[in-house]
Amino acid sequence: MTAYDLMIKTNEYLIQDGTLTEAQQNNIVRQLLCARSGEREKQSFYRGVRYPGNADGNGEGRMYPAYFIPPYNDGRKLQTVVPMSPKTHILSANAYELEIIRLLHLFAPKDAVVQDMVRGTLERLRGTCFGNGCPQGECFHAALPVLRFLAACAPHETEWMYKLVDFFNEHYEDKTRHSGVMRYFGLCMSELPFAMIQSL
Repeated sequence: MTAYDLMIKTNEYLIQDGTLTEAQQNNIVRQLLCARSGEREKQSFYRGVRYPGNADGNGEGRMYPAYFIPPYNDGRKLQTVVPMSPKTHILSANAYELEIIRLLHLFAPKDAVVQDMVRGTLERLRGTCFGNGCPQGECFHAALPVLRFLAACAPHETEWMYKLVDFFNEHYEDKTRHSGVMRYFGLCMSELPFAMIQSL
């Protein structure tokens, strides 16, 4: 089973209120950590999306994953947890990495490698347009895996999450959206910290 299949199946099971034993969680963590991308794979991906070094012309940005590069899928982008067929790597690749690291944090929050990934990802997301509310193209959709990631891995980042929720509500009706977009948002909302849910 690929890391992508494992991530999707685990999410589907948990979303349907499934529970996993500690042994099952440890096995998932082991498999996902083994699926981390090597430097050659990362650089090849960054060149392929015309973003060498995962940085813009000013050496900033880091718009794409830093730990888990999605596997080649015959030229098709990988679907998201709530099934949508992305047109861009901004959505597909970021959703892939964020959902994997989210699971790692849920199952192994004290693991030093996982903690470093969470810290590094939070730092990366702060510098992205989609992580801060961008209505352009699939950057709008990519804010959803960011919101879900924050709810699980950084529940103290309430101001950031409020910003993304407000952004979604403000721009959702700007144009016709895939039906999965609202379902993904509903999933995110159901997982926000309880204090936030009460205040919305």
